[in-house]
Amino acid sequence: MDKTVAAGSTALRSAATRALKASAIFWYATAVIGQWLFVAYIASFYGGAATVGNFQKWNDVLVGGYVAGGTIGNVALAAHLLLAIIITVGGPLQLVPYLRARALPFHRWNGRLYILTAIVMSLTGLYMVWTRGTAGGFSMRFGISINAALILACAALAWRYALARKIAVHRRWALRTFILVSGVWFFRVGLMLWIIVNNGPVGIGGKGFDGPFVRFWAYGCYLVPLVVLELYLRAQDRGGVTGKFAMAGLLFVLTAGVAIGIFGAFMGMWLPRMAG
Repeated sequence: MDKTVAAGSTALRSAATRALKASAIFWYATAVIGQWLFVAYIASFYGGAATVGNFQKWNDVLVGGYVAGGTIGNVALAAHLLLAIIITVGGPLQLVPYLRARALPFHRWNGRLYILTAIVMSLTGLYMVWTRGTAGGFSMRFGISINAALILACAALAWRYALARKIAVHRRWALRTFILVSGVWFFRVGLMLWIIVNNGPVGIGGKGFDGPFVRFWAYGCYLVPLVVLELYLRAQDRGGVTGKFAMAGLLFVLTAGVAIGIFGAFMGMWLPRMAG
């Protein structure tokens, strides 16, 4: 009887671990699809306008975007957009275990590029937000600024622990950096999920784009995913059977929400401008 109970307990723990891993893979696959669709939109809309010299078109989307004669700000904006493509393509590749194990030189160099890009993007983003403004008023400015500061801190720590060869600690700070860098993507996906769930732009704030949901999501777009990551890491390390199954279930539900948000963002925000 004791052996049967022990075998059953072991099988249950194994099932809980597999469920948690499966939920993480589901989230990763969904996020990669969503982020690469976002890259396609950036390259098509902003890159397409740039190739024909129609930089003014960027202002169809951006508040305080292209400014005639504003060379420094325009260069910072162009660099920010170009680096957004690089970091969104390269970032997910850092999370692939096969590449870490079988293509370590690529993982290391891509990681260095990712960290440097995250730092430059954060600095250019701060410059643009406080010199040219953004939609959503002060809440958005302050939210973006905190996001940038957290990216700089986490990127520096990820780099530090990589140099120290403390790989397990490095991996955690790299994951946090990835989540924080994805804040601008989470904002759009979460916004569209909110609109779909409410069957309309409830709490958005109309043309001012400063409603209660926007003020909340200006911070929540990176803090909520960061909390979810910390819960996942805790469940992975110290969670029992119940904790792992609960975290797996939560991650499956949240990923389904992200998938709906991606669909809404692609159909409502990205595809129309790509097609245009």
